[in-house]
Amino acid sequence: MDFSEQRVFITGINGFAGSFLARYLVEKGAEVHGLVKDNVGADPLANLKHLGIKDDLELVYGDINEKDFLQRKMVDVEPEHVFHFAAKTYVPYSFSHPQEVFDVNTKGTLNMLEIIRSTGLDTSFVFAGSSEEYGLVFSSQDQYKRLGGTHEICPEPGEIPELPVSEKNPLRPRSPYAVSKMCADRLTQNYYDFSGIDTKVSRAFNHEGSLRGERFVTSTITSQVARLRWGNSDEIMIGNVNAFRDWSHVEDIVRGYCLLSSEGRSGSVYNQGSERTNSVLSYILLSLEEAGYSVESIRSLKNGKKVENPVSPDDKSFFGRDFFHTKIDRMLLENSIRFDRQDEGIRVECSEEDVVIRFKKDRFRPSEVPILMSDTGRMRDLGFSIDHSISDIIDDQLGYFRNKYS
Repeated sequence: MDFSEQRVFITGINGFAGSFLARYLVEKGAEVHGLVKDNVGADPLANLKHLGIKDDLELVYGDINEKDFLQRKMVDVEPEHVFHFAAKTYVPYSFSHPQEVFDVNTKGTLNMLEIIRSTGLDTSFVFAGSSEEYGLVFSSQDQYKRLGGTHEICPEPGEIPELPVSEKNPLRPRSPYAVSKMCADRLTQNYYDFSGIDTKVSRAFNHEGSLRGERFVTSTITSQVARLRWGNSDEIMIGNVNAFRDWSHVEDIVRGYCLLSSEGRSGSVYNQGSERTNSVLSYILLSLEEAGYSVESIRSLKNGKKVENPVSPDDKSFFGRDFFHTKIDRMLLENSIRFDRQDEGIRVECSEEDVVIRFKKDRFRPSEVPILMSDTGRMRDLGFSIDHSISDIIDDQLGYFRNKYS
């Protein structure tokens, strides 16, 4: 991927993924321009300053829905690559502010597509979709029976398990955020169909790293572990620990975005992810271990559930794949244990001292996505690879929060 002297425009350049993408492109010699949303009460350039690239960028302040202003900027830059990241990305926020989320995520994407179409700009347009668009994915018949009775499943699964998730999986979004991304995803594909714009859709699974906001689950976990170990906290508060996610390092995913822009097929959709899946509970326990705790067992605060050596590596294959997972991951995937609100929390028994994980009602989503795991065959065909392990991600985050809280 040769981006040397290429003109690039990134919306949401000061966000989590946008800032890492900007750094990667600066290092590749690109001329990087970006749209910055001025965050009230916070330094909008904090991420870019932290990464040491603020002075290497051409920045413009504005809103993704200021179409005329944005069009003038795009025509002036004439970018050869556009990466559209500007979005409201915090899923719980979308339940209480759906109109705002749709205005930014869907209407904002429509604005970008219309600007490119109406001006005739010759550019590659990469839309940052989301694995949340897949939503309700069934991993077992037990899971289907448990969830299928609550409402009609549309579309019904052809076969179970529906994992790993390929681009052909049905879309069953479970939040206003996911629906807004699905609409923008379809718009992006549609603009290729009827106007020939060089569009590509990335449905990236969860990508994490040192600058991930503390509202997001991995940073919620690692920031609390850091305060527990090096700060002034005595417990961890969390929501649903049974949920499984496909976690990648942001540095792997931004390489994928660039590969997609330069090598991807126009009008197509590509999954980006690690092709592994781990539970929120595993992420907590592995974070404790990375911080120096030696996890020996866990037991629920109520109802007598107990597991010895929960983070020991497990070698069983799931969904036809071999990937790193723990003993507690296996037990959760096999439905041999589950931790619910009625358990109130979990006591982690360590050789040094016990740690309490307490379940907080307000941290449970109104409708949860139980499990996600990617099939990235299309990206691998382009040369994509994952270089970071889940331990690398945790290490990166803990190092950042240790400097912040110790």
